[in-house]
Amino acid sequence: MAGHSHSANIAVRKGKQDSQRAKLFSKLGRYIMVAAKNGGGDPVTNLRLRYAIDKARSVSMPKEKIERAVLKGTGELEGELLEETIYEGYGPGGVAIMVEALTDNRARTSGDVRVIFEKNGGNMGLPGCVGYMFDRKGLIVLDAKAYPDEDAVMTAALEAEAEDFKKVDDVYEIITDATKFLNVSQSLTDAGYEALESEVKQLAKAPTDVEVEIGRKIVKLLDALDNNEDVQNVFSTAIITEAMSQ
Repeated sequence: MAGHSHSANIAVRKGKQDSQRAKLFSKLGRYIMVAAKNGGGDPVTNLRLRYAIDKARSVSMPKEKIERAVLKGTGELEGELLEETIYEGYGPGGVAIMVEALTDNRARTSGDVRVIFEKNGGNMGLPGCVGYMFDRKGLIVLDAKAYPDEDAVMTAALEAEAEDFKKVDDVYEIITDATKFLNVSQSLTDAGYEALESEVKQLAKAPTDVEVEIGRKIVKLLDALDNNEDVQNVFSTAIITEAMSQ
């Protein structure tokens, strides 16, 4: 099967994210804190915390930083009082954008995000203005060249209760219900499949093609939002290509 690749949009911008390791660790630390605060400090019983820790380990976040973030979340160490919030808006070309943030000052973060939108050819909208254009799903990406038996991979994914499976170019994309993501991911790992990408995302229901110049403006806006220390994740309905990130 062929089609639009959700993983391609992620890969185009991932290099820039990885180059800012200190900022990435700070964001992941916040994510771990909130997960531990809301569900406790044991990753065995707190699946969200387990996912957060796995995500931190995947980018080589030091063990002591992870442990410190957990202790801050459980209140054993003093930490920030963070709350989760989502901002929605439109970018160049009218594409929909969703921004997930963790903040200790909602008014400050809201103002900062609004300014970033406006300075980069977009505008922040009201809650719910674009949320219906996205589905919160787990996305697991496998290297098709490493696992050439497509039927075997599809069978393993579907038996693990994945919602959808497709081959796009040189990768397999496995979509899961967000609440089943960790179980599906673990099942595939136990079956011997190592993921290139494994994360819960806001996936566009109808990804949109845009012209290269518009795409470059969208990437500039997405990067500016991502560079804000309170912003955890940024998603858009635009199909981003390599040419747009140059």
